[in-house]
Amino acid sequence: MAVNLLESREEYVSARRIAQKEVKELRVQGKETEPAVLDEILGENYAGAVQEVGLVNIPTERILGTKTAGRISAFSAGFMPLLPPETEFAQKWMHLCAAHMSDEGIRTPIICYEYLGNFYVQEGNKRVSVLKHFGASQIPGTVYRVMPEPSDEPRILAYHEFLTFYAATGLYDVQFRQPGDYEKLTSYLGKDLNQKWTEREKRTFRAYFRYFKEAFYANRGSKLDLLPEEALLLWLKVYPFRDLGKKTADEIKQALSALWADVVSISQDTPMELDVAADTELKSSLLNMILPIAPSHLRVAFVYQLDTETSTWARGHKDGAEYMHKVLSDRVSIFHYFHADSPEEAEQLLEQAVEDGADVVFATTPRLSRATLKMAVKYPRVRFLNCSVDAPYSSVRTYYSRIYEAKFITGAIAGAMANNDRIGYVGTNPIFGVPASINAFALGAQLTNPRAKITLRWTCVGGDPVEEFIQSGINVISNKDVPTVDKKYLEFGTYGTYMVEDGVLSPLGSPCWLWGHFYETVIRSILNGTWDKGHEGHHALNYWWGMESGVIDVELADTLPDGLVCLANMLREGLRNGTIDPFRRRVVAQGGRVINDGSRTLSMEELLHMDWLCENVEGEIPSFDELAPFAKAIVRELGIYRDSIPMEKEGEI
Repeated sequence: MAVNLLESREEYVSARRIAQKEVKELRVQGKETEPAVLDEILGENYAGAVQEVGLVNIPTERILGTKTAGRISAFSAGFMPLLPPETEFAQKWMHLCAAHMSDEGIRTPIICYEYLGNFYVQEGNKRVSVLKHFGASQIPGTVYRVMPEPSDEPRILAYHEFLTFYAATGLYDVQFRQPGDYEKLTSYLGKDLNQKWTEREKRTFRAYFRYFKEAFYANRGSKLDLLPEEALLLWLKVYPFRDLGKKTADEIKQALSALWADVVSISQDTPMELDVAADTELKSSLLNMILPIAPSHLRVAFVYQLDTETSTWARGHKDGAEYMHKVLSDRVSIFHYFHADSPEEAEQLLEQAVEDGADVVFATTPRLSRATLKMAVKYPRVRFLNCSVDAPYSSVRTYYSRIYEAKFITGAIAGAMANNDRIGYVGTNPIFGVPASINAFALGAQLTNPRAKITLRWTCVGGDPVEEFIQSGINVISNKDVPTVDKKYLEFGTYGTYMVEDGVLSPLGSPCWLWGHFYETVIRSILNGTWDKGHEGHHALNYWWGMESGVIDVELADTLPDGLVCLANMLREGLRNGTIDPFRRRVVAQGGRVINDGSRTLSMEELLHMDWLCENVEGEIPSFDELAPFAKAIVRELGIYRDSIPMEKEGEI
């Protein structure tokens, strides 16, 4: 024991040096130098409940402070000792240290209060200090849980989800800050949130998560406003959890390094940058001098779900690719890959595109987003783009169009032609941008007919909306948008806005997608060296271009009255030059909520994430449970309420 006491004094001196260094560093950073105090965090007016949890193996890293303010001056924020070795405090620390180094060990559990997943010591702070100094990963303790007061704050909502997770796992190792993240984690591991874990699964998770945390901090993850468990969710989107047990520490670090730009992106307050207008012109000779050398020729791959015979969406993108190739034929080669219809097929075709020498890969549907991210991380020299929006990953650029601008024009046409003030609107799926299209159409109808009412129905919930409209006396109907510039689609009756009188269909017009102009603009930006101009850093870039960029338009029927052709052209020109904004006016939602009093312009984020309907719209946005099975996949990717949708289980612990 005498030898242990001599060694324990040396350990105390070493721990005190660590504490003194920590205090200096924290002062420089302007941070607290002492352990946190729970009583001060809760405040005098705390009125929540306290529950006894029992004996718990507490993760040492989650012991952040003390229950009361007594003795905190004896420790650094990391619980290392600060008082001189001659003090009574130091002598007690050394005796505990000697016991820890002997066969006796430190066996008495500490007493802690837990609040929001962190622990505050009531009894045993010197035991915590000694065990932290020796690198103990867990400390046994009797725990009392302090329940947070009711709140809609994300951290509080996430904690209530944690309670379900803890009841199933007994693990304090992960503490998410956003609701839904516990369910994401368990789904990636092949489990339901409330499904019990075996002891082996708990041990495996702790070990694998420890490997991941070591790689996270080795990549300087502590510099980010991101928790390791939050980064783990991104890892699991790309790699299976079991890889953490198969790879060496260096291999895990390298794999995480390949994903690091995306890790940095999701750690930022605004991880996503919306690019709302095309701009590829080089504006100065100096810029030309400092830009990297642009390629002289590009091999461009397009990956599709289904094919052009079975999907008008695929046909529209292929037509766009062919247009781009025609315009830039001497500088590009294009390749098409069809039937990326499952995750496995998607990865195989994207991989094949890279093997075939693609410099740029366009994945043309939202459901290919995850496979595209995996390939982008694997092949950082290839430029990957996915036709979707609102993705926070910097490895993949996404693209979509502000089709609501064109919907505003067809709404104005419909309002003028609706002789009974009733208009039917066929919605597709409740995904980002769709409510903006519905509302822009409704506001356009009000422009030409203040009495116009829009009856909303959805194809994603089954039934035959068009037949329902006709049977109810509605004869002006807005159906699906035409997939490309081609008037023949207006004659089909399944595309565009049209009138039905005595069984005769009279087409009026439709928004249309000009994918060729988009692809030409993006490829030109690479060829002339402006691909990265204005988009440096780790922000995810989402292209959301509109009429001013030439990527959408309105196809008008030949039979449309001359006055409405004139109106449509005026609105089109106003939208292109920015003098017309469909939402810069008084806008009232269902229920009477005033969205805009007319004095401001709605931000692009407000338009993209719109989840309400105008007061002249009769109908509602369907819930996820109401959707037909075929619609659920895209709503999981782009749904306006996707963060609240239960994830599909995959993988295993």
